[in-house]
Amino acid sequence: MSDAKYADEKAPNPVVDAPFTDSDEEIVNFDALIAKDHGHDIQLRTMSWQKAAWLLAGDQVCLAIMAQSWSLSVLGWVPGIITMLLAGILFYFTSMTMWRFIMKYASPDHGYCDFGYYAFGKQRWAYHFTAFMLLANNIMLIGFHVLTGAKVINTLSDHSLCTVTFSVIVTLMGIAIRVHGHRHPTLLGLRAMNAVLNITFLWVPQILFPTFIAEMEKPQDFPKSLAVLSCLSAFLFIVPPAVGFRYLGQYATAPAFGSLGVVVYKKASFAFVIVPTLVIEVIYANVSAKYVYKHLMRGSHNAHSNTLIGWGVWTALMAAIWWVGFTFAEVIPSMGDFLSLLGAAFDSFFGFIYFAVAYWQMNKRDLFGGFGRTVKTVFHAVVMVVGLFLLGPGLYAACDAIVADYSGSTRPAFSCADLSI
Repeated sequence: MSDAKYADEKAPNPVVDAPFTDSDEEIVNFDALIAKDHGHDIQLRTMSWQKAAWLLAGDQVCLAIMAQSWSLSVLGWVPGIITMLLAGILFYFTSMTMWRFIMKYASPDHGYCDFGYYAFGKQRWAYHFTAFMLLANNIMLIGFHVLTGAKVINTLSDHSLCTVTFSVIVTLMGIAIRVHGHRHPTLLGLRAMNAVLNITFLWVPQILFPTFIAEMEKPQDFPKSLAVLSCLSAFLFIVPPAVGFRYLGQYATAPAFGSLGVVVYKKASFAFVIVPTLVIEVIYANVSAKYVYKHLMRGSHNAHSNTLIGWGVWTALMAAIWWVGFTFAEVIPSMGDFLSLLGAAFDSFFGFIYFAVAYWQMNKRDLFGGFGRTVKTVFHAVVMVVGLFLLGPGLYAACDAIVADYSGSTRPAFSCADLSI
């Protein structure tokens, strides 16, 4: 990667210190970004804050919500609800830290890898590490939703075909949608840790935020999108799981639909899962492909024009991303294992560690300047501790769960075994 990649680094943006003002500098900066984007054949900076909010909300409406009744059955009412509320609070404030940092240093025209580069003091290793983690996280998430789709079709069809066939069908559906779219230490302790990781996973969508901010007409309006997303997420992540646990109790499964005794009820419940499953996996495939595409086409007119080469590369990228995601769906045996692994390996960084480092980078010369700043500093120190805890004991618990599943009666990889719930 050439050093020219970072040649346009800019001084801190004073707009962040008063994010809701309409200063001349703010108007000029964002008008310039919009004008540059709208001069291309393929225009990306077109989203209002309302559209950004609802697109992000589409990522939150997922089957993983139905795994939270199981988390409550492990943790209990009080610890479980407290964990959910704390996860929501951490999500909101760390997301605001991300937005402020992007507006001040990394520029609203850049992505998550640039965020990592600037957060770690303009270290190129941080850029490459973030790129690897971004792609690995997104592709594994695609795999999780391929597995989810296979379970859904298995249940609806009474396992009429080999499970691998169902996984292939879900994969091909995702490719088709996106290619033709706009390219845009005791057992109890381990169970408790995995329950916490399941909750954490839901509350860490920030890996998508830089891409969405970069495609907003007014990136300064992102806090409005975040407020809508936070309120909707709080309702979705707490109320349905609580209702499920209230009626299922210790018999709650992941997902909760599996606890329904009547087969027709299971099928009726799963029928509503297919569309959001496809929507979420397509969002993550899109973000991943855009990152790779921009780097492959950097400096070429193919990056912003409708050309044969451009669409050929885009199609090849989508096919490769979905194939790797399909492979993950076949190798990792259960949805609970998937969520725990994603929460420990990636959410520890993308939901906690990165934001603690970004806060330190923004305020390292004045970490304890007054009561308010001191409280924020302590808060982000706690964020760092939580991230490191998820990465250490959390990752151990997630890997241990996968080993335990494979040593039991879990289906082998690439199996035709019935995944119906």
